[in-house]
Amino acid sequence: MGALRLGEQFDTATGLPAAEVRARNRITWFEHAVEHAQAKWPRASAKHRAGIADALATVTIALTTPSTRCHTPPGLRGALISWAFRMTRDEHGVWVPRKAAEEPPADMAACLEWIARHSLPLADAVRQENLRRALGAISQKLDGSHAAENTVRRKRMIFNNALVYAVACDRLQANPLPKVDWQTPLTDIEVDFRYVPGPRLARDLITAVREQGPRGAHLEAFFGCLYYAAMRPAETAALTERDCLLPGPEGGPETWGELVLVRSHPEAGSGWTDDGRPHDTRGLKRRARNATRSIPIPPDLVHLLRTHLDHYGTAPDGRLFRAVRGGRITSSEYCRIWSAARRRTLLSRDAETPFAQVPYSLRHAGISLWITAGIPPAEAARRAGHSLTVLYRIYAKPLRGHQRHANQLITAALQDIQE
Repeated sequence: MGALRLGEQFDTATGLPAAEVRARNRITWFEHAVEHAQAKWPRASAKHRAGIADALATVTIALTTPSTRCHTPPGLRGALISWAFRMTRDEHGVWVPRKAAEEPPADMAACLEWIARHSLPLADAVRQENLRRALGAISQKLDGSHAAENTVRRKRMIFNNALVYAVACDRLQANPLPKVDWQTPLTDIEVDFRYVPGPRLARDLITAVREQGPRGAHLEAFFGCLYYAAMRPAETAALTERDCLLPGPEGGPETWGELVLVRSHPEAGSGWTDDGRPHDTRGLKRRARNATRSIPIPPDLVHLLRTHLDHYGTAPDGRLFRAVRGGRITSSEYCRIWSAARRRTLLSRDAETPFAQVPYSLRHAGISLWITAGIPPAEAARRAGHSLTVLYRIYAKPLRGHQRHANQLITAALQDIQE
């Protein structure tokens, strides 16, 4: 009757006032975060599962009792990511936290016991000062430096989703996060083009890859796809022969081809995939599951792909690039080949800098080449699999150069009118 006079809502399943239901469901932030990760797991991609675990571990460590925040046990973060927020199937085939299906090592078990004792109750965790502490934690790297803006936004989204889940479970009346006076720290995600190779050097680096023994020769066309088609490594690893529309010899050496991308194989680690493989099989990044993306490719890449198919054929499933034993080519292998090619090609003073430090630099170089060549930004974004917003943020410098060229054309047109 008291709840009725106060205008409280009642739970339709139990008949209890909502406040009493929430009191009975009083749990710690840690318990709630584990349950949220378990609920999200079945429909999340492998990389997103790892991202959820990473973000929840950061927030959970921040949301502990004040007296213990400076005394967290070593290995706590690893225990949370590997045993609390990582799921595995139990004997009935149901996804459960790994700590519930397997016996963790003694040091991991001690960390999990510590966080269970010192995690804040959910009702206390959502106070303004604690939410700000959690947001501050996700805006920093482990070394204390500022995290990238995209990383902060991703972790904040996961934190927000966990609080929305608490509302859905009737553990909170409303999501308090939007009311927190806090802004995502701004960081510059624009590519530093001092360290992006130009066309001549990009070709020299790809040639140096071929000279790194049999595996380097096998991966020459792999790196060619990163540059000439500006593909992501995960997309290139999934490329099959049927994705390649290559002109025949009768077309001549100057004929362009086309790649039609339909899938990617991002690396995530065997603990995050359904089948225990170290990579996932997904659709294209930020696209519907069955979406495709076509990329016209120049004769240079047509030649590399034809030579690769003639010499190495394909894996049984049609993939062009594969590991020694036929599996998915791993980042550790192609990064090792790239490092050797980089040392052979660059001057010693450049090799000590971030210049072309990672294979992804070839993708940046390829997109920059498109823009400076005069391709309309919308077409460059489509080929690269970007939105226009992302393209303008990441490739601002070459786009500004493209705008200057456009201004010159407009000036010339205006002069023609005046004459």
